[in-house]
Amino acid sequence: MNTKPLAELLRPSSFSQVAGQSHLVSPRGVITRMLGSGRISNMIFFGPPGTGKTTVANIIAKNSGMELFRLNATTASLSDVKEVIAKADSVFSTKGILLYLDEIQYFNRKQQQSLLEFIEDGRVTLIASTTENPYFAIYDALISRCSVFEFKHVSALEIVPVLKRALDALNTETGLNKKADDTALEFLAACSGGDVRHALTLFDGAYFASDTEITEDIAREFIPSVSAGMFDRDSDVHHNLLSGLQKSIRGSDPDGAVFYLARLLEGGDILSACRRLQVIASEDIGLAYPQAAQITYALCQSARELGLPEARIPLANCAIMLATAPKSNSAYMAIAKASEDIKNGKGQETPLHLQAPLFKGYKYPHDYPNSYVDQQYLPNDLKNAKYYEYGNNKTEQAAKSYWESIKGKKA
Repeated sequence: MNTKPLAELLRPSSFSQVAGQSHLVSPRGVITRMLGSGRISNMIFFGPPGTGKTTVANIIAKNSGMELFRLNATTASLSDVKEVIAKADSVFSTKGILLYLDEIQYFNRKQQQSLLEFIEDGRVTLIASTTENPYFAIYDALISRCSVFEFKHVSALEIVPVLKRALDALNTETGLNKKADDTALEFLAACSGGDVRHALTLFDGAYFASDTEITEDIAREFIPSVSAGMFDRDSDVHHNLLSGLQKSIRGSDPDGAVFYLARLLEGGDILSACRRLQVIASEDIGLAYPQAAQITYALCQSARELGLPEARIPLANCAIMLATAPKSNSAYMAIAKASEDIKNGKGQETPLHLQAPLFKGYKYPHDYPNSYVDQQYLPNDLKNAKYYEYGNNKTEQAAKSYWESIKGKKA
């Protein structure tokens, strides 16, 4: 029996067999058109695992006539790259070398910069892939010399035909005639998190665990509850879920807020959810509903003490409360503006009458009517700066009216 992984056995040999990525490899896809023109540029592929980055690189090499060399930055060194470059002059193909460098984010600055010389003089054409945002993981000098292409999660609808091909392949290999229930295939495709490789791994297990038919019940045995959604605290998926949670709450959408919270909690991550909810309470609700921060803290503390699955209840209360609360980012904007002035070297000297011990000239506000007296608080070079603007909400507008009445009288 063949010992190759199922994903490797079924690896597409043409763009027409690639699941998903129609924006790149359909007949009108940008990579298809570029390959058809005969001009292959240096490229960076980024996107989640199992979405076809390596496969597309293989197909490009095959159709361009270039000699393909593959390195993985998790194990490769600069000497490995130089060894590939050394073959550039002696390679039999007249069309040059294509270097596919997987997980390029694991190369440090010096290693990435060493690639520049070789791609600039045309000795190699580089295709680098990463599962991280390339604009954070790859240095600007390298990005500026490459075309950047995003690979997206593959939909369950696009994965199901791949699983059907896998069934035929395994039946041919084993000489059996097993069947697969459509609901089982749809379930496995949906639980793969858009990762074709993972879907095939799950299917492979389900195939050999079944007698004559792969059913949804058998498929479910291969899906632990925490795997739905491909959760990984260090991945872009995790950061995107947190971003989706905050943007849904900021946009006053309780349904979106509950959905992204549920995705996070399915991964068992109470801590990140609690931290982000507490940030949101102060950043996005802020002074429009000052009690939100206190309520959020209490609900998060309750969730941490309860643990899952019960922690979902106080956290759902929290997410919905924040999503439906009035919004203000006035405090967030105020501290951001002040921080910017400080970074620019402004406001270095505190006014003398505010320094400790008390200097002559300080007016003690409680000695004056309504505990207010007009005096300068900001440093001289910032005395006219305006950081805080009252938000357009009931709470802050009430405070604005109050202080306008007090300060207006003093004026």
